[in-house]
Amino acid sequence: MSQLAAREPEVRSFEATVTDVDGRAVTLDESHFYAESGGQPADRGTLGGVAVADVQKRDGEIVHRLADDPDFAVGETVRAEIDDEFRTYCARAHTASHVLYGAGRKVLDELGYGGFDIGEEKVRVDFTTATDITDETLAELERLTNRAVWDSLAVSWEEIPEAEARERDEVAFNTKTEEGVMSESDTVRVVSVDGWDWAACGGTHVTNTREIGPVTLLGRSNPGEGLTRVEFAVGPTAIRRRAADVRAAREAARTLDVGMGELPEAAERVAEQVERLEADLADAKEDLLDARLADLREESVERDGGEWLVGTVSEFGPNEVADRAREAVGDDGGSPDAVVLAGEDGATFVVAATGGDPDAGDVVDDVTAEFGGGGGGSPTFAQGGGLDAGPEAVVSFLRE
Repeated sequence: MSQLAAREPEVRSFEATVTDVDGRAVTLDESHFYAESGGQPADRGTLGGVAVADVQKRDGEIVHRLADDPDFAVGETVRAEIDDEFRTYCARAHTASHVLYGAGRKVLDELGYGGFDIGEEKVRVDFTTATDITDETLAELERLTNRAVWDSLAVSWEEIPEAEARERDEVAFNTKTEEGVMSESDTVRVVSVDGWDWAACGGTHVTNTREIGPVTLLGRSNPGEGLTRVEFAVGPTAIRRRAADVRAAREAARTLDVGMGELPEAAERVAEQVERLEADLADAKEDLLDARLADLREESVERDGGEWLVGTVSEFGPNEVADRAREAVGDDGGSPDAVVLAGEDGATFVVAATGGDPDAGDVVDDVTAEFGGGGGGSPTFAQGGGLDAGPEAVVSFLRE
């Protein structure tokens, strides 16, 4: 038989007889507390004035684990109080997941349940579907879900033979959370949202979709196993999230000097402009670096019997410098034997590129031995970082 909590979700207070006390684990002759199962957390509340820390179903019985030692014994009648706010939240959230699945029936192909979980601030539903859930699909799922809430659809539940339930194509089964659905008499508890969704489920629910309140879809992800995870918020959390999204959209629209309806096109234009500017900047920095290397050719130094280009570079990171330094060593006609550049990217770095003689790794080792930090590389290219000196000091050391 299904939990009393699921059959009579409106009950928040009741009296029952204690049938067993094992430390802080207490069982009653009957209980309206919801035991954790199917992705829905256990009810909160008090039992005989003692806070209930957890509720689990074990060997067909509802076991209440208390936060403190009970002051009552077997055979006594105790008063139980279920946390109304948390139970209501769970019932709304659980029913919202069914409504969301019903929305999925309309827009997702080869739809199936893959998992479900109610959290403090958000709820997740894992779908199996052949449809790629894009941002546009997500928006449509949210629209349809809230429309079903607005339409005030009746929510009901009944226990029917399992064979009959599985023969009904419209009844969805969540293979990962079927605990609590099956009863000892081989019947299945089916929750129906009038004309919208039908699912085998053992959780607590509201009796009309209007009780759910606003639903805001938060995003999607791919947890693996061929699943698509959709997360959403219900009630006050959904309202806060929607308000935050609207504020952000209005601020963006104001910044771009467009109406909110024009925001996507304006954002796309800005993205294209940024892409062009970034390309222009990259070209300009490349030209600037080439000019800097040309200047260094006029100031090359003789060292170890070869020509070295040694100098500082500013406004560049080590990766940007590295490629151009290697190219400079490989230039045809009068290419230097070594290009050694020092700069700052948070901390001082040094990059060395050679034809193999001198050994670029040895050059960097000499610098890190003098100024600390670390680095390494190959005979033709090496770099070091975290040096305890400015780029000018490194260059002066190399030019000595």
